[in-house]
Amino acid sequence: MTDVIEIDEDGIEQVSLKTYAEKAYLDYSMYVILDRALPHVGDGLKPVQRRIVYAMSELGLKATAKFKKSARTVGDVIGKFHPHGDSAAYEAMVLMAQNFSYRYPLVDGQGNWGSPDDPKSFAAMRYTESRLTAYADVLLSELGQGTVDWSPNFDGTMDEPTVLPAQVPNVLLNGTTGIAVGMATDVPPHNLREVVAATIHLLESPKASVAELCEHVQAPDFPTDAEIITPREDIMAMYETGRGALKMRAVWEKDGPDIVVSALPHQVSGSKVLEQIAHQMQAKKLPMVADLRDESDHENPTRLVIVPRSNRVEVEAVMNHLFATTDLERSYRVNLNMIGIDGRPGVKGLDRILKEWLKFRTETVRRRLEYRLERVLRRLHILDGYLVAFLNIDEVIHIIRTEDKPKPALMKRFGISDVQAEAILDLKLRNLAKLEEMKIRGEQDELEVERDQLQTILGSAARLKTLIKKELQSVAEKFGDDRRSPLMARDEAQAFSELDLMTADPITVVMSEKGWIRAAKGHDIDPSSLSYKSGDGFKMAAKGRSNQPTVILDSTGRAYTVPSHNLPSARGQGEPVTGRINPPSGATFEGLMMGDEGDLYLLASDAGYGFVAKLGELQTKNKAGKGALNLPKGSGVMQPAAISEAEGAWVAAVTNEGRLLVFPLEDLPQMARGKGNKIIGIPTARVQSREEFVIAVQVLTDKDTLVVYAGKRHHKLKFSDLKHYCGERGRRGNKLPRGFQKVDAMLVES
Repeated sequence: MTDVIEIDEDGIEQVSLKTYAEKAYLDYSMYVILDRALPHVGDGLKPVQRRIVYAMSELGLKATAKFKKSARTVGDVIGKFHPHGDSAAYEAMVLMAQNFSYRYPLVDGQGNWGSPDDPKSFAAMRYTESRLTAYADVLLSELGQGTVDWSPNFDGTMDEPTVLPAQVPNVLLNGTTGIAVGMATDVPPHNLREVVAATIHLLESPKASVAELCEHVQAPDFPTDAEIITPREDIMAMYETGRGALKMRAVWEKDGPDIVVSALPHQVSGSKVLEQIAHQMQAKKLPMVADLRDESDHENPTRLVIVPRSNRVEVEAVMNHLFATTDLERSYRVNLNMIGIDGRPGVKGLDRILKEWLKFRTETVRRRLEYRLERVLRRLHILDGYLVAFLNIDEVIHIIRTEDKPKPALMKRFGISDVQAEAILDLKLRNLAKLEEMKIRGEQDELEVERDQLQTILGSAARLKTLIKKELQSVAEKFGDDRRSPLMARDEAQAFSELDLMTADPITVVMSEKGWIRAAKGHDIDPSSLSYKSGDGFKMAAKGRSNQPTVILDSTGRAYTVPSHNLPSARGQGEPVTGRINPPSGATFEGLMMGDEGDLYLLASDAGYGFVAKLGELQTKNKAGKGALNLPKGSGVMQPAAISEAEGAWVAAVTNEGRLLVFPLEDLPQMARGKGNKIIGIPTARVQSREEFVIAVQVLTDKDTLVVYAGKRHHKLKFSDLKHYCGERGRRGNKLPRGFQKVDAMLVES
C-alpha cells in the first residue's frame, strides 16, 4: 500500500488519518523496541542503562573516585543523552546498584538504595551518592580506543556510544526484563565463570551444541541463595529455544522445633511471605502453625521463623503446603529476546547468543588493535621526524628563525612529511633539551616491537582467538565468583486439601426417613432421640470422623459422596441431602458409610446377593453418583455392613421368614461394583413376589454376639451357638427357633 500525500494550494501537506496513525504507531513501536525496552546482545544494556554508565564515566565516577550525588548523574543523563523523566532514569540507576537485583552491580551506591523486602524504598536522588563499580570497567575500559560506533545525542550537540565494548557477555550475566510493543524480554542472570567457560568452549569449538555449552552453563544464577528446582531437561529446552520457565524455592532448616527460612527466591519480599502465611492462619487454613517471627538483621539478611503448633507436626508437609501457596516458591518466565548485532530484535538460544557476542567481541578487539596500530605507526613516524630534528638541531632552529614559512622549508630540506614537520614545529623550546637520541631510539624500539606484535595478531585468526580467550579468562579471574543459586531436584509442592486441614473430630452422621442429613459431635449419641420434622423419623446413622467423607447408597444401587465436615449440626433438623447430590427421581436412601479409603463394607441386595467393596472405590466427586450395586429384578438395597476385621470374619444373613445362614467372609469376592455372589438361597419368584427376602446381613468375628429381633422379642446367639446355622455360601440356611419366624432386624454386639 502506498501512502497518498496531497499538497493543497497553500502548500500544506494533507495525509489521511489512517495513514498518519499507522506510521506514527509503527514509528513509536520501533522506537520502544530498539531504543527503550530491549537489551543489546553486545553489552547487555538498554539505552537508559548504557547512558547512565557512560554519563558516570564522563563525570569521572570510576570505582576509585569519590562518591557524588546521584542527582548530578541523573541531571547529566536526562540533560545530555536521555530526554525522559528523572524518576525513570533514577529508578534504572537504583536497579543497577542493588546487589539483590543485579548479579554483578554496575553502580556502587552510598545511602539508602532499597532493601530486598522493599526494593522501591530507596531514598530520593538528592540524598544518595554513587559511583561506578570496578565491574563497570569491563564495559568501559576500551571505550576510547576506536572500538565502537558513536551517534549524535538527541539534540546533536555531542556524541554517545551506540553500544559499550563489553569484555564479557553481560547480557547473560545481569539479565534484564522489559516490555516493548508486541514483544517482551525476560533474561535471567548467570554466573560469570560459567558463561566465560561456555564462551571459551564455543570459541575453540564453533560447532558446539547447546548440550555441550550447558555442561558449563548449568542454569541461571540469581543474586540469592534460594534453590533452582527446575528439572535439568527443562533448562536444556529453555536454552535451546530461548523460551521457558524457572522455579525457585526458599531454603529452610529446622532449628529445634522451629522452621527457619534463610534464603528467599529472587525479588521475593520476606514481609510479603509472612503476610501470606498470616492470612492463611487467620482464615484457619493453617492450624498446624502457631506463630511467625521475622528475625532478619545485618548478619542474617533473611531469617523468617515459623513456629509449629506441636512437635507432632510434619514440618516437611507444612513447608510443601507453603511452597505451593506462598511466594516461598516462585516461577520466573524466561524469554531470551534481545537486539542482535544485525540491529534486529529476536529470541535467541544460548548458542546463538554466545556466537553473536563472540562475533561482536572479535570485531571490537580487531578495531581496538587496528586503532592502537594506527597510533603506534603515527608515533613511530613522528619519532623519525624528531630524530631528524635532533641530529640537525642547529639547522632546524636556523630555518625556524629565518624562514617566513618554516614548515615547507623543513619538509624540503630534510625530506620529512607534513605530520613530522608539524610535530617538530609544535615542540616547545624547553622540550628540545629532552630530545636525547637514546630516549628517542628507546621509544622507537619499544613501539616497533608493539607494532610487530599487533600486526602478527591482526594477521592471524588463531592469535586473535587466543587474545580474546586470555582477556575473557582475566575478567573471570578478577570478577568471577562461585554459583549462588544451587540446582536441586525436588518433588512438586502440594498444598493441603481442605480435608487435610480439618481436625479429625469424632462425629455421627444421621439420616432421616425423608432424606434429611446432619452431623452430631461424638459417638455416644442416640440418633433416635433427636428431634425430627413432623411425619419424619430416624432411619440410619454412621460413625466416623470429620475429615472422612460420608458415602450414601440409594435404592437404585448408586453411591454418592458428601463431605462430612460441613454437614449441618444435629442441634437443628438438618438439610435435605438432595441439595448436595442429584439422585434419580423417586430414589430413596438406604445406606450410610464412613471411614478411611481402605475400609471394607459388605454391600448386598435383599435378593440375597452381595460382595465386599473398598470405601475408596465407592467415592465419587460426581453429584449424580456412580453405579455400585446391581440389583436383581424386584429386589432392594440393604444397609451396608462394616467389616472391622476381614481375616477370620463371618457373614450372617437372615430372611424375613427366620432363615439364618452363617459362612466365612472370604467366600465373597472383593469388587468395585456389580451384583456380587449369592449369599443365601431364596427362590427368585419368592423375591419378586416379596414373599421372602433378606432382612439383614452382618459381619462378625468369633468374639461377637448376634442379636435377632422379632417384634418385642430378641434372641442372643454367641458364636458357639451359630454352628447349627453354618453352611456353604448360597444355601437356604436353617430356621430360627419358634417365635422368630418373622424377623424384623439383626445386629452384632461386640
